[in-house]
Amino acid sequence: MANEVEAAQDEVIEEFAIFDDWMDRYQYLVDLGRRLPPLADDELIDANKIKGCQSQVWFVASEKDGRLQFRATSDAAIVAGLIAILLRIYSDRRPSDILETPADFVSQLGLDQHLSPTRSNGLAAMLAAIRNFATEAQQAA
Repeated sequence: MANEVEAAQDEVIEEFAIFDDWMDRYQYLVDLGRRLPPLADDELIDANKIKGCQSQVWFVASEKDGRLQFRATSDAAIVAGLIAILLRIYSDRRPSDILETPADFVSQLGLDQHLSPTRSNGLAAMLAAIRNFATEAQQAA
C-alpha cells in the first residue's frame, strides 16, 4: 500500500499528464505558484532562506501531532510553482513517509530534463531542506 507521500506524488504526476507540451506545464506551474498563501513579513528573513536557490526562497517548517507542516514562497514564478508541488506532496505528512519515499516525481514529470540547471539546484536544495527537517523530527521523536 502506498504511503501518503507516494499517493500525493502519483496525484501530481497524473495531473501533469494532461498537458502535452512543456509550455502548458510551465504555465500550470506558474498558476500553482500564484495560489501559494503568502508568508508573514516576519517570516521573510535570512534565517528562513534556502541556500542554493538562485531566486529567493523562504521556507518555514514546523511539526504538529507527529506530522510536518511546510510553508514556503519565492520571488520567482516557476520556482513558486515548484514549491506548490513540494508542499502538496510533503506538507502534513509523517517524517517516516517523507524519508522512505524517493522523489520520483522529479523525473516522472520531466523536471530533471526541462528545468534550467539553477532551478534544478534550487529544487534539490528545497528537497534537501524538507528531508533534513524530517530527519531531525524523526530523531527527536
